[in-house]
Amino acid sequence: MHENKLKDETSPYLLQHARQPVDWYPWGEEAFEKAAREDKPIFLSVGYSTCHWCHVMARESFDDENVAKLMNDHFISIKVDREERPDVDSVYMSVCIAMTGSGGWPMSIFMTPDRKPFYAGTYFPKYGRPGVTGFYQLLSIIADSWEHSRAPLLRSADNLISRMTIPETKNGDIDGELPGKALAQFERSFDSQCGGFGTAPKFPAAHNIVFLLDLYRRIGSDSARGMAELTLRKMYEGGLFDHIGGGFSRYSTDREFQIPHFEKMLYDNALLIMAYAQAADAAGDSFFLETAEKTADFVLREMTGSEGGFYSALDADSEGAEGLYYAFTTDETFRVLGADGKKFNSCLGITEKGNFGGYSIPHLTGSIQEERELQHCLPKLQEYRRQRRTLAVDDKRLGAWNSLMTAALCRLWRVSGEKKYLDAAVKCEKFLSGYIWRDGNMGVSFRDGRTVGHGYLDDYAFAAFALLELYRAVQDRGYLDAAESLCSRAADEFADKDGGGFYLCGRGSEKLILRPKETYDGAMPSGNSVMAWNLVRLAQLKDSDKWTAAAERQLRYMSGQAARAPMGYAFFLTALYDFSDPPERVTVVSDGMEDPAELARELPFGAVVSILRQENAQYRLLNGCTTYYVCRGCTCMPPENRYHSGKK
Repeated sequence: MHENKLKDETSPYLLQHARQPVDWYPWGEEAFEKAAREDKPIFLSVGYSTCHWCHVMARESFDDENVAKLMNDHFISIKVDREERPDVDSVYMSVCIAMTGSGGWPMSIFMTPDRKPFYAGTYFPKYGRPGVTGFYQLLSIIADSWEHSRAPLLRSADNLISRMTIPETKNGDIDGELPGKALAQFERSFDSQCGGFGTAPKFPAAHNIVFLLDLYRRIGSDSARGMAELTLRKMYEGGLFDHIGGGFSRYSTDREFQIPHFEKMLYDNALLIMAYAQAADAAGDSFFLETAEKTADFVLREMTGSEGGFYSALDADSEGAEGLYYAFTTDETFRVLGADGKKFNSCLGITEKGNFGGYSIPHLTGSIQEERELQHCLPKLQEYRRQRRTLAVDDKRLGAWNSLMTAALCRLWRVSGEKKYLDAAVKCEKFLSGYIWRDGNMGVSFRDGRTVGHGYLDDYAFAAFALLELYRAVQDRGYLDAAESLCSRAADEFADKDGGGFYLCGRGSEKLILRPKETYDGAMPSGNSVMAWNLVRLAQLKDSDKWTAAAERQLRYMSGQAARAPMGYAFFLTALYDFSDPPERVTVVSDGMEDPAELARELPFGAVVSILRQENAQYRLLNGCTTYYVCRGCTCMPPENRYHSGKK
């Protein structure tokens, strides 16, 4: 049994590699000093615990004694969990994309002891095949080049670094035309038959759906609504949604959303809960609300720790194969369900031929109503799945992702009125404030009683977003004050005072070859997009010149970034719309007899809401009863004892 330097880490991904024959090091000075002392290049491998191809490369190469010997003799090898070190991942992923034109995980980087990369790639098979270099061969080539012809490698590293430090886009004016331009781009890339955007693989990118639904709410765009609703329906109908256990996989490998890449990530499911909840509010269709609730119920059942925090992910693989946990044969369903088996197979597309290597991935081929009538079958199938195969769980609790789920549960509560979702959001915030945000320090991750890392921009931005959503949901002023404090700290730690926007890493953070500043919305909204939303909302809630000026600075910066490809900045565009065309503002003076959370829930989804528990000089009770003060645009309505709906 081997043991390396990863054995004391908390990351499940790093621990997966702790007993391999490779002499792995975690990212840190010990590894870099050893590389410099022994004059060896560094092999950096970046991935995450539920990544299928990370597992494949581990089995093929890192578990192999011969490969390990070559790595140990000629390289210092470092393993990084991208979820715990987004800064390292961001810097070297930009390197990988610059060198190869694409990126992904596992990410494989060869670099000098002073961290300058000279070769990059993603997954390498152990042995080569036509057009593909094998990992064993690549190690041999690079080791030989380092020993006998190092100069070209060093020149390559220096040239790459100089190319990647080009000036960034200048700040622009706040551009109110960007949402319309983004809509046109979405329309051009929309798949009108299968939903989603572009071709396979298709990612949920639910923040894009939220933006389109926001456009529908604001300007009545039937195009935006149609794209959003068709995409949400098709993602549910396919195998991307787990029709037995609930929740969504990370992405679809095909155009039709039938065969997913099977890992389930917390952030995807949080964003999808937001999208389906908002669609339910916009359309009044129970299908969207049911899907949001099924997804949230899956997270509460299978991804929740005892202290209230949410786990990061469920693995794609079981028994060394991807997707087997989710796959069924007709014989299995007949055996488990008996007389219901035939109807279940017909409704969920389970056939003798199958659609996944002789198995079937359940997907909706019947009607929604037929599926509803089969809900009593699900507990039996869930239990059968658990007994026949086991899925690994990445049970670290990431602060940023937990914040996203907290915000999602708040929005779901506002649409559904189901108190369990609000209770779970409040409990998660208590976990975060007790374990991730404690003692005035922002951590990154919690597992096995240990909080690790120093918070990045996303940790602060997403936490403030969650707190603002909690304030909107329950009207506890403490949440608003805490969000304001976090935004102030984010400005001190991460703001680029000269160029605009926010860096990913704080001022006192470890110096990397580049200081990343992420603006583009990828699988999740960028920290800069979320900060734009936070600052706009704070400006509206606080009526503060300080926060209005901060919001304007961020919107100008992000407008410049988004000018060339606004479709990639959807979450920022919701903030831009909120600033340029403010939602209605509703201030409610409570008579003390009604629950502030229920009062807030009954108000429009997009409204900026403040509930006052007692009257003051500006806001008084009318007729001694709960009173609504509503402002739309630059016009304030007379106070009323009932809320009267406006266009927003």
